[in-house]
Amino acid sequence: MHVAERLAALLTKNQLTVSTAESCTGGGLSAQLTAIPGASAFFLGGIIAYHNAVKEALLEVPHDALTAHGAVSASTAEAMAVGCRRRFRSDLAISITGIAGPGGGSPQKPVGLVFIAVATPQGVTAHEHRFPGDREAVRLAAIEAAIARLIEAASCVTRSPS
Repeated sequence: MHVAERLAALLTKNQLTVSTAESCTGGGLSAQLTAIPGASAFFLGGIIAYHNAVKEALLEVPHDALTAHGAVSASTAEAMAVGCRRRFRSDLAISITGIAGPGGGSPQKPVGLVFIAVATPQGVTAHEHRFPGDREAVRLAAIEAAIARLIEAASCVTRSPS
C-alpha cells in the first residue's frame, strides 16, 4: 500500500478530515491525496499560497510574522496550518513552505530548507527539514514528509466535537 493510501485509510477509519496549505509544493500534496479513490471522505480542500499576499489574505498569516521571519520559517508554517484548519474547519491541516530551488536560497535559508506544520484540535507543531537534490527532489521529499507527519498526527488525534 502506497503511503498516501495508508494515510487515507487511517483518516477514513478515524473519521478525520484534512486540508492543505501549500507553497513550494504547488499543490503536489493535494494532488496525491485526491488521486486516491474516495478522497472526498477525508479531504476538504487546499490552498496554494505561493505569494505572501495570498498567505496573508486566505490563510491569515500575520504580516508581522512574514516581515520578521520570512515566508520560509516555522512561525509562517504554523500560521499557515492554523489558518487553513480554521478556513476549512478540518480536523487536521498541514502546511508546507520552503525553498525548492534552484535559486532563492541564502546561507541562512539554503535551497532544500522546508518547514512543515500540522494543526490539530490539540495545537500546532512545525518541523524543519533540509532536503537534498534539485527542485523536483526537494518538492517530492517535502510531500513525502508531509504525508508522514499527517499519518503521525492522525494516529494521535481524536475528532473534535461538532
